Amino acid sequence: MSNQKHYRVGISIGDVNGIGPEVVLKSLRNKDLFQFVTPVIFASENVMSFYNKHLSLNLNIQYVKSEDQIQQGKINVVEVFKEPFEVEFGKSSTKAGSLAFASLEAAAKAVKNKQVDVLVTAPINKENIQSDTFHFRGHTEYLEDLWGGKSLMFMIHPQLKVGLVTNHLSIKEVGGGIDAEKIILKTKVIEKSLREDFAIRKPKIAILALNPHAGDGGLIGEEEKKIIYPAIEKLWEEKILAFGPFSADSFFTYDSYSKYDAVLCMYHDQGLIPFKTITFNQGVNYTAGLDFVRTSPDHGVGYNIAGENLASSESFSLAISSAVEILETRNQEAEYRENFLAITPEKKPIRKGRE
Repeated sequence: MSNQKHYRVGISIGDVNGIGPEVVLKSLRNKDLFQFVTPVIFASENVMSFYNKHLSLNLNIQYVKSEDQIQQGKINVVEVFKEPFEVEFGKSSTKAGSLAFASLEAAAKAVKNKQVDVLVTAPINKENIQSDTFHFRGHTEYLEDLWGGKSLMFMIHPQLKVGLVTNHLSIKEVGGGIDAEKIILKTKVIEKSLREDFAIRKPKIAILALNPHAGDGGLIGEEEKKIIYPAIEKLWEEKILAFGPFSADSFFTYDSYSKYDAVLCMYHDQGLIPFKTITFNQGVNYTAGLDFVRTSPDHGVGYNIAGENLASSESFSLAISSAVEILETRNQEAEYRENFLAITPEKKPIRKGRE
């Protein structure tokens, strides 16, 4: 990563009764990070000073009232809620949910308004954050609504990248949530992200089947024959290198998935169980397909270990560095395309005979 540029990383704090504040602050102990990053946490002095003391981190935190007071190379906390809040480790509460949303809303709007460069989100509790103003199944759906675009939950690691056709659906809803149009759309988002966010010029994408044994020719379901195969054929017509559908039960061996730049899975657990098993705490959740960059760690709120100083900050640290790397690559690829078009001579029609 180039150290010539400096990036403001907006951070939403997640559920304050979970491990969100812990992994955020622990990740900021790395002094090398500040060579290219200025962290901007959207939270409150009350909560962050409590965690700084509780975890004995002794971090130097700057508490500011607005984004125009952010200090480069420092840990900045922009206060988005001032009311006192007593942290109750491991407890789900509507108050914690409302604070999580206040943080997320402020951070996401700061990205949209270009006051910070990227967004890294700590885990939320998808149940207690629900309200009249937040009625989404997760970060991905909320950011798509706020920022615009066609989002893709894209789990990323240097050796494995996994996208999902359906995100947070119950198993009984999955079949009805899959169609050829959606598979084509999600594959195109992956292909575009691999090119523009990861500089892979001609990506190869594997597409998994929905049913066991890829449907066994229709004996265990016809989604492969009627939906997935036609979608893949259409993608090939558009010169996108999509392969499959592959049976999910044997695909995630190294010899299989390493042949492809990304894998499109039909539903949440089909993709995330093997991803988290293979990458183990080194994966990052990236929301591809939007105009702005958002990443998060690949774990949840961790109520069972909240307050015990046991949470690993590895995935959150990787989420920060990944967000900056993606933005830098995206900018470099955009510059490359612009320069390429500038030096490409205009094509003129071929004429027969003399001019």
